[in-house]
Amino acid sequence: MSETKGRSRAPTIAIVAAIVVAAAVAAYVLLRPSAPGELHVLNWQGYGTDEAWAVALFEERHGVKVIHDNFNSEQEMLTKLRTSPGTYDVVLINSAFTEQAVAEGVLQPIDSAKIANFADLSPALRDSPRFNIDGKLYGVAWVWGVTSFAYNTDKIASPPDSIETLWDPQYAGRIGWRDDAVESVSLAAIATGQDMNHPADLDKVREKLRALKPQIKTFWSSEDEWNKHFTAGDFDIAVYWSGSAARSKKAFNLPVAFVIPKEGAIGWFDGLSIAKDAPNPAAAHAFIGFMVSPEFYVRWDNEVGAPASANAAANNQLPADAFNRVVLGDAAALERLQFMAPLTDEERAKYLEIWEETKTYFAQ
Repeated sequence: MSETKGRSRAPTIAIVAAIVVAAAVAAYVLLRPSAPGELHVLNWQGYGTDEAWAVALFEERHGVKVIHDNFNSEQEMLTKLRTSPGTYDVVLINSAFTEQAVAEGVLQPIDSAKIANFADLSPALRDSPRFNIDGKLYGVAWVWGVTSFAYNTDKIASPPDSIETLWDPQYAGRIGWRDDAVESVSLAAIATGQDMNHPADLDKVREKLRALKPQIKTFWSSEDEWNKHFTAGDFDIAVYWSGSAARSKKAFNLPVAFVIPKEGAIGWFDGLSIAKDAPNPAAAHAFIGFMVSPEFYVRWDNEVGAPASANAAANNQLPADAFNRVVLGDAAALERLQFMAPLTDEERAKYLEIWEETKTYFAQ
């Protein structure tokens, strides 16, 4: 009996041991820091840093493997930085969220002396207090753009110049709108002559949004959805992003024109930051320098379409008829922009409440 019992336990012990070893290996693979020859980038999918030719070129020059991870919102990005310390090297952050990321301790200071092309960046963006916090640099200005609206040039012959076009009865049932609370409140605030980030009269904002009820044909949430709706003829005018409008026209040959209204529009700019405890800070500095270079940007914009570069030298190398020189090169138009600013949690919650109430009203 004892001999039989002994023989029966041996395989069991071996199996348990194998399971323990396998679990340990799996945990190591999941939690281990990046290999010395890797560079981990956290960004929106399809947003420049993952262009195949650019990744291949950087890998060849620097001898590192570039690995991307993606997020679908700024909140998801912050969550990934919080919950995965020591995982990421470079992270794309909209300037309105950089201060929050610094306050949460998920970014590390950047040495501008190690960033190629840093001197060529627009001082207004490069030296912004959104990136320069307590005397330290936490973000390198990369690209900037505008949220406004675009229209179908095959359907609308006379270029609109007012944000009130979105509320014009002649376009009832022909408007596309992004399903986003902060953006919606911002546009309504601009339309009612208020500070788009901190509107003083939210009742006016609420009323203006409700007035969209007969206008909106469909909501969209991604660039791909926008292009599909546009192609299907679901709308003739729609809220859109400047860089995406450039891609819709260049990459998909859609009859799209972008408008910066006389009342103003939403301005934004994105920066490239280095995560706290980045495994490969040297490669991170080199990668950011490459991303802000004319070499990368001009090809990205010419082949795909991109937001405007924070590097003036890069923008100046674009063709004279390039979208970002024609539309975003208008100094007078740029003076009308209101740039996104950090919002409190209370403000975000209130804007979401207003937007959800508005959508419920639309459905009635």
